[in-house]
Amino acid sequence: MRTSFKSGLAALAIILFASFSNFARAQATQYAVPVAAVVGISATTTDNGPDDSILTIRKRVDEVNVLFIATDRHGKFVRNLNQADFAILDDHKPVQSIVNFRRETDLPIELGLLMDVSGSVKGRFAFEKDAATGFLQHIIRPGFDKAFVVGFNKDSHMAQDFTDQVPALAAGIQHLSDGGGTALYDAIYKACKEKLLREHSDHPIRKAIVVVSDGEDNQSEVTRAQAIEMAQRAEVLIYAISTDDSGLILRGDKVLEDLASATGGRAFFPFKMKDITHSFAAIEDELRSQYDIAYKPADFDADGRYRSIEITSLKKDLQVRARRGYFAPRQ
Repeated sequence: MRTSFKSGLAALAIILFASFSNFARAQATQYAVPVAAVVGISATTTDNGPDDSILTIRKRVDEVNVLFIATDRHGKFVRNLNQADFAILDDHKPVQSIVNFRRETDLPIELGLLMDVSGSVKGRFAFEKDAATGFLQHIIRPGFDKAFVVGFNKDSHMAQDFTDQVPALAAGIQHLSDGGGTALYDAIYKACKEKLLREHSDHPIRKAIVVVSDGEDNQSEVTRAQAIEMAQRAEVLIYAISTDDSGLILRGDKVLEDLASATGGRAFFPFKMKDITHSFAAIEDELRSQYDIAYKPADFDADGRYRSIEITSLKKDLQVRARRGYFAPRQ
């Protein structure tokens, strides 16, 4: 009886030790910051080797990763540029050093498709759903990319959560129905915060939101600035396709332009229905035609404030499109 009791205590001690070790590892990962890479610098091990490590100590390396696009004066992508062809300012200062530069044509994509289902989109809604379905069929590669689908009016409705299965995404799109007010900023804020905001990944990932809307907002609780800030924190590109077919420049056009340009994305204003399909095709091409640069900022301070990013081409007649900035992590 006494032997059995001692064995039980030993087993309990082993379980508690393993639980503490797992908790410590989880905590070390949980608090990694969005714009900084983390690397292990030491570990406590037993005599049995590194597989029995108790706790990995992690240190933040202040490093900023930016995906950007270069185009010529005709708007065509330029894909053969090198690091020496660009100048970078972080917080209006030259960067301390370039850690990495590469052309990226095959990165995994995490994509949110946000479709305005308010009453204002009724005229072209069926065609837009078909065009969006075709877009996902072309861009999502099972086992490599994934996407989710949200319909929004005054509320956001998850039609299909993250998946790499295009039939499920297509079904989610086709089940959307229109009607109601519009809370565009809330939809963007929620999608970025709940689905795309995460700790820094060791491997670059293209994170993007494609918004199909007229840009009008009359129901949101958050502001446009707050929606943009959350997208920047999540390092998300916003692409916008306008549903307005009036041929006029309306207030919503400026909204869509602002959302896109602040995050390094692009806004499209298709007048004819067939142009919607061309807009989706342009987004697909753009997501496969980017450069990735990693650098260390000069005079960096982990104070949580916003820092601007300016990337310019040293070659004549080339334009660069990238997110405008990021929020430094807090100590």
